[in-house]
Amino acid sequence: MRSVEEQQARVAAAAVAPRPVRVAIAEAQGLMCAEEVVTERPLPGFDQAAIDGYAVRSVDVLGVGENGDGEGQGEISLPVMGVIEAGARTPSRLQPRQAARVQTGAPMPTLADAVLPLRWTDGGESRVRVLRGVRSGAYVRRTGDDVQPGDVAVRAGTIIGPAQVGLLAAVGRERVLVHPRPRLSVMSVGGELVDINRTPGNGQVYDVNSYALAAAGRDAGAEVNRVGIVDTDPKVLREVVEGQLNRSEVVVIAGAVGGAAAEGVRSVLAELGDIEVTRIAMHPGSVQGFGQLGRDGVPVFLLPANPVSALVVFEVMVRPLIRLSLGKRQPYRRIVQARTLSPIESVAGRKGFLRGQLMRDQDTGEYLVQTLGGSASSHLLATLAEANCLVVVPTEAEQIRTGEIVDVAFLAQRG
Repeated sequence: MRSVEEQQARVAAAAVAPRPVRVAIAEAQGLMCAEEVVTERPLPGFDQAAIDGYAVRSVDVLGVGENGDGEGQGEISLPVMGVIEAGARTPSRLQPRQAARVQTGAPMPTLADAVLPLRWTDGGESRVRVLRGVRSGAYVRRTGDDVQPGDVAVRAGTIIGPAQVGLLAAVGRERVLVHPRPRLSVMSVGGELVDINRTPGNGQVYDVNSYALAAAGRDAGAEVNRVGIVDTDPKVLREVVEGQLNRSEVVVIAGAVGGAAAEGVRSVLAELGDIEVTRIAMHPGSVQGFGQLGRDGVPVFLLPANPVSALVVFEVMVRPLIRLSLGKRQPYRRIVQARTLSPIESVAGRKGFLRGQLMRDQDTGEYLVQTLGGSASSHLLATLAEANCLVVVPTEAEQIRTGEIVDVAFLAQRG
């Protein structure tokens, strides 16, 4: 029986990031930047007012009011030469002992080196009474304050979020080179399966796996194609799988381990490359398959038919591969230590990944965890829907007592 860590290492070795593509910056959010974005122009591109107020020469208002040395010179008034709006393109020049009304983002007139906030004036239109002086550079965004030509605005390896999208727009980039989302194909096999738009007959069940695993793939960051239920006729199955290998970076087939029907599926897949079904020292989901098929050696996972087991195997094995393909340096969920609120039973010799609810003590800040169901109820999908974490039980542990500390993996935040 292979350890979880050994299987994860085999899977990680097969991770291949899709070739970088250039996309519009509006489509780049959440993806990893694949280039050094070097700016060609300063940002801002001109001296501009940082607030609404009056552009002035600081020397003309030096020592007024609270900003002066000693007793200061009291209030003064300056003639207002006009109004400069944001977006104004006509250059303007300030004369000594003049002011210009400016809007936030407006270009500063020549000779002006500061902006008087409106609250430090009487708001006059033709003349403005100055109640307090300002120092040179106050409330002015100088040319290149944010970025200078030649600076790297967004570095390769950076995950592009709202701030990066804004910065790319600010430096005039329409498109950016990114690592695209890996394409994941999800399908289910099993003669008992019917799609959710049909009523199950005697002995039939809904195809839960292709929907649940497709959702898990999207949550991991993949671009998902839910193929749905696939006929296990060898010719049909091979045709479908080959088609998905040509369009995907990862393929997941649920229901392809355990039982005579699964053996027929594996026989077809073996014609397309190396595929191995083995027991992994974990529960649930001990029996699982992995291999690389097709001319490009596409990673293919064979998951159990049980939806809870399939989702846990996806979380432990498939999700890290997707995260690695996205270029993530840390492909695994965040792990915290939590104190158990009840005893936990585990399967001897297997690493447990048990559903749980993670809480935090408001007084101490300590994490607390309550398992949901247990190893004997691994088939109950409803308890997985209530879980916000997986309790990771060491291989050598058969029982965890109440109050002991365990590792807990955060799942995606709900709602």
